[in-house]
Amino acid sequence: MLLKSINPTNGEVIAEYPEYTAEQVNTIITCVNSSFKSWRKTALHERMNCLKRLANKLEEKKELLAGIITSEMGKNIMESRAEIDKCVWLCNYYRDNAEDFLKIRQIKTSASESYISFQPLGVLLAIMPWNFPFWQVFRCAVPTILVGNTMVLKHASNVSGCALAIEELFRDADFPEDVFRTVLVSGKKVESIIAHKSIVAVTLTGSDKAGRAVAKSAGSHLKKCVLELGGSDAYVILDDADLDMTVQACVKGRLLNAGQSCIGAKRFIATPKIYDRFEAMFVSEMKKASMGNPFDEKNKLGPLARKDIREDLIVQVNKSVEMGAQLICGGKVDLTSQGFYYPATVLSNVLPGMPAYSEEMFGPVAAIIKAKDEADAIRIANDTHFGLGAAIFTSDIEKGKYLAEFELEAGCCFVNDFVKSDPRLPFGGIKESGYGRELSIYGAHEFANIKTVYIK
Repeated sequence: MLLKSINPTNGEVIAEYPEYTAEQVNTIITCVNSSFKSWRKTALHERMNCLKRLANKLEEKKELLAGIITSEMGKNIMESRAEIDKCVWLCNYYRDNAEDFLKIRQIKTSASESYISFQPLGVLLAIMPWNFPFWQVFRCAVPTILVGNTMVLKHASNVSGCALAIEELFRDADFPEDVFRTVLVSGKKVESIIAHKSIVAVTLTGSDKAGRAVAKSAGSHLKKCVLELGGSDAYVILDDADLDMTVQACVKGRLLNAGQSCIGAKRFIATPKIYDRFEAMFVSEMKKASMGNPFDEKNKLGPLARKDIREDLIVQVNKSVEMGAQLICGGKVDLTSQGFYYPATVLSNVLPGMPAYSEEMFGPVAAIIKAKDEADAIRIANDTHFGLGAAIFTSDIEKGKYLAEFELEAGCCFVNDFVKSDPRLPFGGIKESGYGRELSIYGAHEFANIKTVYIK
């Protein structure tokens, strides 16, 4: 079987990659497990030096790597460069904080000494998506490998070029051989890899459907997993919001990566007093989003990553309109033209039962919802089986803090800004958006043996 990377701007095949055989996969996992035995005993400062070299290689090859991202999944070239920059930031952040994150925690007990030590677990399987093909991998790999684990990456099949480039980066940064390896396989092979005796844990970023399958498989083998799944992030706009700032943040949050982000802004819920003005300003800004060749920096929107993603989005939008949603802008696609483009789109009068209300819209489509009042806005925001991110916009900062901390049901809640990941802050969801945390000190501890040592 061949895995194909397809250029989403024209539908042409960029490259074909033979799928690894079961024997090849087994050999790689065995090698990565052997590497773990020495890597776990490598001094922390040596691991930190490896991270420094990795950051340098990312900087050195930024244009090349950004070009691979844009070619394989259609991300605007400026966003692709920013993705590489963020990976550099991540490497430097963990290098700077490694000693603090992994230092022994002394605990006073009746023992002469008792403490907590953070020890590696073994070989992790990372199952990663195509939408942030470098960042998603780095944000799980860097802290996990820093702890002393090793990793096998099963990347999305349409970004195999990115997967191999990441493996090469680790090699070029002089990490020991087989600390990080890629396996080019289809999703059908994942269950057998999870079952491999040398795989100790699994981390997945993907759909809730994929999350259920991985959790079931990992659970059957008593292997820990971290799941970062889909989202339908709600942005609540209150009567006293600064609309100029709010609209800019909302549009950026919706159009980032052509709307193909699990923490992308999806539902915009405004209170009655401000609703009409917000809608008019928001639609005006969405209409300005130029669409075209993602290598042209003037274009805000490149194509969607795959044909089937666009087809799913078309069905969701059309069904919502058939059920009574109003199409204010966008939503029209020329299916005879090249590439998998979809314009910035706004739906209003979005009600429960519509796909735009209850499903994740993975593309540049915004659903605007009018709430009866502030309490109703919060209710609507929480009326979802997802719980990844949410935001609230208000001039009353204390109210915003309270609502973000205590009322909005999500793993990441922002006040007066769009939701985004940050190496310094833990990232993850609740409900059907998954469990476990990446980034920050918590990401460093997620795949560590948090070991109690007690000396009488």
